Amino acid sequence: MVQTTMADKKKVKGEEKGKEKEPQGGDVPVPRLETEYKENVVPALIDRFKYKNRMMVPKLSKISINIGVGEAAAEPKLLETAIQELGQITGQKPQIRKSRKAISNFKLREGQAIGCRVTLRKKYMYEFLERFVTFAVPRIRDFRGLSTTSFDGRGNYTVGVREQIIFPEIDIDKVQRIQGMDISFVTTAKTDEEAYALLSELGMPFRKKNT
Repeated sequence: MVQTTMADKKKVKGEEKGKEKEPQGGDVPVPRLETEYKENVVPALIDRFKYKNRMMVPKLSKISINIGVGEAAAEPKLLETAIQELGQITGQKPQIRKSRKAISNFKLREGQAIGCRVTLRKKYMYEFLERFVTFAVPRIRDFRGLSTTSFDGRGNYTVGVREQIIFPEIDIDKVQRIQGMDISFVTTAKTDEEAYALLSELGMPFRKKNT
């Protein structure tokens, strides 16, 4: 008869606990844009920039969505609404952003909640990007293409959205206040030209550079 020691029990328990943390549902379909990137975007960028191997091809690493609510100092409910709406848009629980220093003119205390943000990675960023390009962007009033001047010089791109109601997840009949946000697309590209090409291939509707 094999005796089970306390160390063995702890080891088994640890292994079982570790298994619980592994993502479930391996049969979850891969986002369409992730497949598009691997099958079409990578070859297109290799052909354009003459990369020596696939590992050199830039990729999207994360998408950060930030909402600043300066008025939250006087009206805390505005921040609560922003958190709720950002959660609806991204499907992820937002993190609260706090002020780093006090500003007496704005009645702002150090450490006071003034905004919220969400960072999306892997399949979640691809799913968001597809919804953003397919459903949200076409609902922007007088849309003529996204600006090509909002790259930061290091291969990252930020677009400002003036109205949260462009996202279909938001019920316009329940909106009490129009709220804007900044969406940052962080890539591994070394130059803005490469980042522009990457995002364009992924469907970002930039306006023509000569206009």
